[in-house]
Amino acid sequence: MKLIIERAALLKSLGHVQSVVERRNTIPILSNVRIDAAKGKLALNATDMDIEIVESTAAEVGKPGATTAPAHTLYDIVRKLPDGAQVELATTGDGGQIALAAGRSKFTLSCLPVEDFPAMTGGDLSHTFKLGAADLRGLIDRTRFAISTEETRYYLNGIYLHGTISEGVSVLRAVATDGHRLARVELPLPDGAAGMPGVIVPRKAVIEVRKLIEEVEGDISISLSDSKIKFAFDNVVLTSKLIDGTFPDYERVIPTGNDKVLEADRKALFDAVDRVSAISSEKSRSIKMACEKGLVTLSASSPEAGSATEEVEASYGAGHLEIGFNSRYLLEIMGQIEGDAARFTMADAASPTVIRDVADGSAVYVLMPMRV
Repeated sequence: MKLIIERAALLKSLGHVQSVVERRNTIPILSNVRIDAAKGKLALNATDMDIEIVESTAAEVGKPGATTAPAHTLYDIVRKLPDGAQVELATTGDGGQIALAAGRSKFTLSCLPVEDFPAMTGGDLSHTFKLGAADLRGLIDRTRFAISTEETRYYLNGIYLHGTISEGVSVLRAVATDGHRLARVELPLPDGAAGMPGVIVPRKAVIEVRKLIEEVEGDISISLSDSKIKFAFDNVVLTSKLIDGTFPDYERVIPTGNDKVLEADRKALFDAVDRVSAISSEKSRSIKMACEKGLVTLSASSPEAGSATEEVEASYGAGHLEIGFNSRYLLEIMGQIEGDAARFTMADAASPTVIRDVADGSAVYVLMPMRV
């Protein structure tokens, strides 16, 4: 194998694929990236057996071939090469090593046999549909903060993606919850998604997809079965196993009878919560909201730091209500609201509160209160 590639192109592709490679691996081949050179292009492939990323990029291929090289080491070398450098990659006679040359720099890395590299077969992915990159970014950004990190409740360690009917319209819905807060976001159901199984996309796959689509403009092709999901766009394909579990009946958690409604300027309330929470103790992060006509008073106190209060004008007409929240959870939810106003629908100090963007009905957030 022999090829020449521009440093920036190689760095970008390597940066994408190497991030799925775990730093510590008991199986040596999983520390490597597979390198395939064929007519005018270089394909890089990395996997951790749960997720696989394959990315292709243009290269001047002198001699086609394939090998594997240590992913993180190769990435670090290419990252430290000067801008604009032409990188030459070539395997040695027996294929046991790969030589990298750029200008006056020369490196030799040990390779592992390409036959040992695991292939993650996509299998039969029964449903395929397209989502705009901006729509997919929105679905991920507005739900992923609520993904649980508690490994014992593994079925909550991802985003539940499924088709359903909302107010008589077919929608694609993404839901995440950790038991303390819940995020539910929906879009019109794309063509081809009707009848798709409900799937739980693991947190790591969600994070990797989000990084990959940061600057993508067009459509993302999504194919899935009940065990795997594949995202394909430009020259990148990410395939991931799905979480094998049953997502809980989240509809039961979303209260419908809350009758106390508070509306406030999102930015003013966000900034006030942010300031007042500087006082709340690191452990509980608790903050109290006292709602009365035309006003919400935020307060926090801790034995070590002291106390803080701040008033924010709000539209509220129900009786006096005091309710406590985890300030970090509250800020994360309000950070996803893009409109000017946030609406809180509450029942009492012990019941879940529903938070929405007044200007956008596609997202619903539920936050459990805490004792303050």
